Amino acid sequence: MATKGLFANMHRGMTITAALLVLAFVVATGASPELSSSVFSTARNWIENTFGGYYLITVVVLIAVCFFIVLSPFGKLRLGKDDEKPEFTRFAWFSMLFSAGIGIGILFFGVAEPTFYFDNSGSFGYPNNPHADMAGHAEMTQARAVDALRVTFFHWGLHGWAVYVVVGMALAYFAYRKGLPLALRSALYPFIGNRIYGPIGHIVDILGVLGCVFGVATSLGLGVSQMAVGLQRLIGTGAGLDTQLTLIAIITVISILSAVSGVSRGIKIISELNIWVSVLVIGAFVIGGPTLWLVMTFGETMLDYIVEFIPMGLWYPEEQSEADWLQAWTIFYWGWWLAWAPFIGLFIARISRGRTLREFVLGVLLVPTFIIFVWLAIFGGTALHQELTAAGGTGSAGIIELVNAWNLPAALFATSDGVAGTGVLGWVLSAMMVFLLMSWFVTSADSSTLVLTTILSLGNPEPPQRFRIFWGLVIGMVAAVLLVAGGLKALQTALIAAALPLSVVILIMTAGVLVALFKEGWRRTSRTRQSS
Repeated sequence: MATKGLFANMHRGMTITAALLVLAFVVATGASPELSSSVFSTARNWIENTFGGYYLITVVVLIAVCFFIVLSPFGKLRLGKDDEKPEFTRFAWFSMLFSAGIGIGILFFGVAEPTFYFDNSGSFGYPNNPHADMAGHAEMTQARAVDALRVTFFHWGLHGWAVYVVVGMALAYFAYRKGLPLALRSALYPFIGNRIYGPIGHIVDILGVLGCVFGVATSLGLGVSQMAVGLQRLIGTGAGLDTQLTLIAIITVISILSAVSGVSRGIKIISELNIWVSVLVIGAFVIGGPTLWLVMTFGETMLDYIVEFIPMGLWYPEEQSEADWLQAWTIFYWGWWLAWAPFIGLFIARISRGRTLREFVLGVLLVPTFIIFVWLAIFGGTALHQELTAAGGTGSAGIIELVNAWNLPAALFATSDGVAGTGVLGWVLSAMMVFLLMSWFVTSADSSTLVLTTILSLGNPEPPQRFRIFWGLVIGMVAAVLLVAGGLKALQTALIAAALPLSVVILIMTAGVLVALFKEGWRRTSRTRQSS
């Protein structure tokens, strides 16, 4: 740690190395986006073909660890001192969990993904949904709609959040209970001891920093395209590159201001506001949409998910077409969750001091998951119902065509038109969704800025503000450069490829926290016996 100068209270070597690696990636991708896309796509295809089964097993192991913690005596341990109280209220905690953990994703894919699984034409180069085919639901009926929603729940549900839970739990345990830095390296302490402060620890933390920058820049690239379409509908601005770059600049400034203000002010306030606006949007879809059908379909989908989520998590097909689908969707999603885990896990740890392990696991695993399920059922279910009922079931609402053309922003707003129309109410609903897109990205960006500067300051929960500003600008510039160069697709595939080494780190972290928990349990038992 530097004690004075520009890098005071930061690790100079890691900060410079991380910045140079980001710069090198941006320059290489911007100079030759086609070559970069080809290289990363080749790497991703090789990883998915070679390590697909490994990804599936890794995620199943992590969800098993979550259930073990909840059911074991370790669940009573507190992330901090035994009498320490939580730093945030449950509402603030849940708001930050949801906003930082998902954000733009469920708005961007909430309509599109169920529609992909519902469509039975094999359009856009994707094979048909094998889970629906295995159930005998080849026709586009309500039964196939339930299958489509169940698969969407599977990809956004317990399995993915279990990855966040285990990483966040490990980091919070070692930071608040053992007094180690709030950084990825600390979870390796049971195996390498004080060597976590050497090169091994530096490498692990730099991987986490790169995941933060590239992951959030990717989300910003996805989000601004949707925001631009929304603004075009609202005030007539163009949806082209100029508008998207302007949006990146505005969001970057707001997220920096929020990150500088800290967790208890900017991030907390915007996260809570997200929840209230989300409630209004969901309410509009429920009231203006097929309310009874949505309620019944949600219940049926939840029941199917509860029955099938374990078999779906263990399913690995032999037929090539089904294996192609698994790689295109499930393996892709597991890699995405694993790649994001260091960033989201550390932020969850940052806001969870004072919780018991049982409360932590159940809260992080169940509450955001349930909210996501409700959201996906309402947004995706509304789109599917519009397709099922268009022209008496013989026509099309146009959503499938938009999704197959990869015009996902237009598919979202087309669905909202079917709920509120294109008049004043439709304008207000679209405005709220554009606000959510912006505010959710702000919460993701400011939390990632705080996380990566925390890592580079070796666990300081309040890192220097000048570096929060610097890395906030870096994230915005990375997104802008890659958007101009057309390198976002390369960035997405690079992030999935990065999940392979990160998955190894996550498994080591899992083993580390389990070893530490058993050692603490053994010590407590020994002290109890001695005192008696």
